[in-house]
Amino acid sequence: MTVTREEEALISQATEDLFTYAIDREEVKWLMERLHQEAEINRTAVEYELGVMKIIATGWAISFHLEGSPCKKNLLAGFWSRIFEFSNGLSETADTMTGTRIDYFQVLKERLDQYVNAIATSSDAKTANEPGVVIGPHFAAICGNSEDIYTRMTGVRMFMTNVSRVGQYLKGAGFAQQGRTDENDRGSGPEKWQ
Repeated sequence: MTVTREEEALISQATEDLFTYAIDREEVKWLMERLHQEAEINRTAVEYELGVMKIIATGWAISFHLEGSPCKKNLLAGFWSRIFEFSNGLSETADTMTGTRIDYFQVLKERLDQYVNAIATSSDAKTANEPGVVIGPHFAAICGNSEDIYTRMTGVRMFMTNVSRVGQYLKGAGFAQQGRTDENDRGSGPEKWQ
């Protein structure tokens, strides 16, 4: 695909905006403040996994909303490149501070693979055409208690909010959309979520 200078500038700006959004911690803090006190979960684990979920959901949403768009490949490549750089910085900081090497980008890849696999193998998600059916329990399980309803709801909220907000951003930025455009639109099938 040949990209014009105008498209290149648009993709570059969107890459930076979506990267900044994905790593912003305000939504994580907001959700943690609202995580019910009766949640039977390690709150530190939930906070960590919410940060992971926000990055994953943002990347996932770019792919979903730009399905069929000629800009999809370049925007995804730019976004994940920025996330890779960010992850390396976190990994180096953790190594310096704790003496333990943590490959944060590998954590992101593993979590994305886990969620995709969980959705792909779930008849409930396919029947309901709703990945949240699987995202919530899987998120809670990663955090340490798959049965905790409060943690399930927190994970689903992070995922669904990010998918919706990224879609709104892409629409406002002038990108063609094929995927989900608002919280009431479920897309054309579960294959869109993979």
